[in-house]
Order: sequence, then C-alpha cells, then structure tokens
Amino acid sequence: MSNERRLRIPGWTGSGEMRPLRSPYSGEELAVVEQAGPDALDAAMAAAHQCFWGETSRTPGWRRRERLEKAAEIMEGEAEDLARQIAREGGKPITDARIEVTRAVNTVRLSAEEATCFGGETLPMDKAKGTEHRIAFTVREPIGVVVALSAFNHPVNLIAHQVAPALAAGNSCVVKPASQTPLSAIRMVEIFRESGFPEEAVIATPCPGAAAENLVTDERTKFLTFIGSDEVGWRLKAILNPGARFSLEHGGEAAVVLHESADLDRAVPALVKGAFYHAGQVCISVQRIYVAAPLRDELVRRLVEAADRLTVGDPTKDGTDVGPLISTSDQKRVNEWVREAEARGARVLLGGGTKPHQCHEVTVLADPPADAKVVSHEVFGPVVSILGRPRAEDAIAEVNRSRNPFQAAVFASDVDAAFRVARGINANAVVVNDHSAFRVDWMPFGGRENAGYGMGGVRYAVEEMSREKLIVLNLVP
Repeated sequence: MSNERRLRIPGWTGSGEMRPLRSPYSGEELAVVEQAGPDALDAAMAAAHQCFWGETSRTPGWRRRERLEKAAEIMEGEAEDLARQIAREGGKPITDARIEVTRAVNTVRLSAEEATCFGGETLPMDKAKGTEHRIAFTVREPIGVVVALSAFNHPVNLIAHQVAPALAAGNSCVVKPASQTPLSAIRMVEIFRESGFPEEAVIATPCPGAAAENLVTDERTKFLTFIGSDEVGWRLKAILNPGARFSLEHGGEAAVVLHESADLDRAVPALVKGAFYHAGQVCISVQRIYVAAPLRDELVRRLVEAADRLTVGDPTKDGTDVGPLISTSDQKRVNEWVREAEARGARVLLGGGTKPHQCHEVTVLADPPADAKVVSHEVFGPVVSILGRPRAEDAIAEVNRSRNPFQAAVFASDVDAAFRVARGINANAVVVNDHSAFRVDWMPFGGRENAGYGMGGVRYAVEEMSREKLIVLNLVP
C-alpha cells in the first residue's frame, strides 16, 4: 500500500502490527502505521543509548546548533504540508495549524540558540581559610536517552518542544507519538534526521500506550518528558526507571477572572479565542469565567453573540474556526458533561449539542454547580461556563478550588486589582488582560501540584534535560 508508514528503527528488522489511521472529521483512512512491539522498543532504546555514548554526547554545541537550524529551514520549506497534516489527522482548523507550524519553527530555532548558550558557573573558593588556592566551576552535560511521550493537540510543536531541546543539550531521544497523530511526529523525526542528526539519535516508535510503559521502565531511560492526563502521568512516574528524571505536563480547569474594571471590548474576543481554539482541546483553554456582577449581563450578551459567529466544520477548509473532537468517545463525554450540568441547574446559553463528523456545538453555560464536571474537571472540549461572583476575593477562592493549578488569567483596567488577583491565584502563570491559553515558546510553562512537574519552554527544558558537574582544581604549590 502506498500509504503504509513502516518503522525505521536502527538494528530492528522485524515487522509490527499495522494499524489504520483515520481522519477525525471525515473518517477517511489517512495511512496504515506500523506499531512498535516490545522487541522494536528494545531495539530503539539500545540504538539511542549507544548513539548517546558514542556520538551525541560528544557532538560540539556549534554542530548541534547547525543541525537544528537546518531542521528549522526544512520545516519552513514545507510549512503548508505540515499544517495540512495537522488539520487532517488532528482536526485542528487549518488557520490555527499554520500558526502552530510557525511556532514550531521558532521553537526549533530557539533550541538551536540554546545549544551553544547553556553552561555552568564559577564558584568562589576563598570563603574559608584553607580553600583559597582552589578554583571551582560547573559544566552542564547531557543526561542520556530522553523518552518523549507526546500528545495529539499540537502534534508538530509539542514534538519540537520535547525533542529539539533534548537534541540541543546533546541527548538522544526516543519518541512515542500520540496514537491519534503519529504522522506529524514521524515527519518531525525524519526532518531532524535529514538535518544531520544520526538515525539513532532520534527515533519514532508509534505504539499503544500500554506498550510505551516499556520505555518508561527501561533502565536506559534517563529522562521522561510526558504530555497528557494527570492520571496517566503520575502512574508513569511511579513506574519510571529509578534515578531517571522527568517532567510531566498535565492539564487544568483554566479560569479567568473579570474584575469590574475590565474592558469588555478587549476581553470578549480573547475569551472566545481562548475557550474555543482547537475545540477547547488545549490544556490551558478558558473553561471557567468568574465575572463581577456589574459586567455579567453585558458579558453574557457579547460572548454568546461572538461565539455564535464561529464556524464549526471541516478543519481543512479556510474559514473554519472549530473542528472536530479527537474521538467519538470524547464527543460523547463532553456532551454527557454538558447534559449533567444542565440537569443540575446550569442554563445553556448557546449550543449544548453534538454535530456530525465528531464535532460538538460551541457551548456557553451559565452557573453550573461548583462540583459539576464542566467546572471541576478538565472538559477538553468547546465548552465554557460563566459564573458570577460579587467580589474578586470570592472569585479567587473559587479559582483556587481547582485540583490542577496550571495557568489562569485576569482582566482589569485597575492595575492594583489586577496585581491583587494575579498574586492571589494559585497557578504557575497568571496572564493579565489576555486569555489563559496565551503562550509563547520561550516562556516557562508547566503546571504545579497535580497539574504537572518540571518546566517546559525551550531554555528551561534544556536545563531539565542536562545535568551539572562540579570540577575543583587544587592549585596549592
């Protein structure tokens, strides 16, 4: 078959199960992708381990930088093809897919810069008598084999964030793509290889989630980077090879507080984008809006009108704002949560139902109970809830009920109020006068407490994926 995607694992000559990959919107078969079984995963780890000690850990920073710069050039040259692949297999609207590719190119370029910038520091050695004849300094070294378990919602840029910093630091990398979007990840791995990295330095291993646990428990794994649910992430951490380091990026029930001084002309377009971008399938998507009483009626009117103008449909067509959910089970789950909230007193202001092709209507709810799933759990769908709270202090308390403090936002023209709310919210990041899903690729990014562990963002990822060594010179004559 012309659409077969066979594994390219150095040292492995077996054959694995072939699984069809279908478009979440049209249902058409996009490819048949070979799956890595235990023997293929072992071969991938063996090749990556040998490559780390034999080559990548010894490759100078300038060469790593050149290879990553070349990868960015290749990506730029086929940006439209990558965007179309994202839209077809992941259901992200093509306009947003193009933006994702642009960001991914930037992520790889930022990683190229870091390849020659990260390093250690000198330590003063004259703080106590008898040590003044020594010189001490640290150097940063690559950590080893990085295992990257990725997610479907940003299939190009997430691979860029997990793999490019690993390569920049001098590691090798074994990538387990999201099962729903393996083609984008496979192409990214091919691009890194085409840019000059050895085949053994970056290996794609499409496989079921259960099989990927072999990578996590493998003693050759020195760093795990995982993007997905908190339930899976913490379970993987529990079985991770002892001594390996890790970063876990989970999701949250991102909240936005609208202070009574908020500018609705500024807030409403941002809230609509933050809530319904990629059908809400973003870990920091706007899910809960706590609005001051004086603004509530006007916010409801404007938000519903703006959301109702969004076009739900074919993600490969220009003009589509909201595409399908990634699976029929997710479509069913999201709708069940909406129905549950409605049964418990929430008012459906807009949408609330399913649509053909795995789509869900853009949905705006008013006042669901605090323990309804659309409030207390990550929806990961095109659903936003408006909740009135008379005082900012009450809104902060409600925001902080979340068990997944990741990223939040506040809209306020009153600077003092904006800072009070931002300081009061329990989250790793609070965005002022923009939606909670705002991110640029060089900023620190990650959840706290149950929402994750470790920090993403290119420079921070390079630091996570390297380790510090102290060297002390005794210069006593």
